[in-house]
Amino acid sequence: MRCPYCGSLDTQVKDSRPTDDASAIRRRRICSDCGGRFTTFERVQLRELTVLKRSGRRVPFDRDKLQRSVEIALRKRPVDPERVERMINGIVRQLEALGENEISSETVGELVMEGLKGLDDVAYVRFASVYKNFREAKDFEEILERLSSPDAETGADGATEESGIP
Repeated sequence: MRCPYCGSLDTQVKDSRPTDDASAIRRRRICSDCGGRFTTFERVQLRELTVLKRSGRRVPFDRDKLQRSVEIALRKRPVDPERVERMINGIVRQLEALGENEISSETVGELVMEGLKGLDDVAYVRFASVYKNFREAKDFEEILERLSSPDAETGADGATEESGIP
């Protein structure tokens, strides 16, 4: 493992233990050259996922990018970090379970919105406003109406949302 401080490849593992939900191994490392200490996480990866962007570009799936996006939506919200980690692990498992190596960015976005809806309404609206590219106040009104309706999964006409996810 390369040292993030000096770039040396001569690092040693000082401590290893599973994370609280046992989905990863947490390793404390020290660099033999500069003495820097850092933590790494080792996770099981079932397949190499590629995200197909709206522009047509293909990029490797990045779990850390997913986590950063969720953390931005949840900034200053009272949500237990363990619940966030479980949600992210669940999204990654769902993506891997699709059986496709290439997934659309829309699929990822809809799964994140679905997960945030169960965690925190404010984070859900924050994420939706960026993901759906809100341009007017009425865009917020529409999503808030859907959020506050008794059956949030269906619209007023009884039709399911256009997410495309079963």
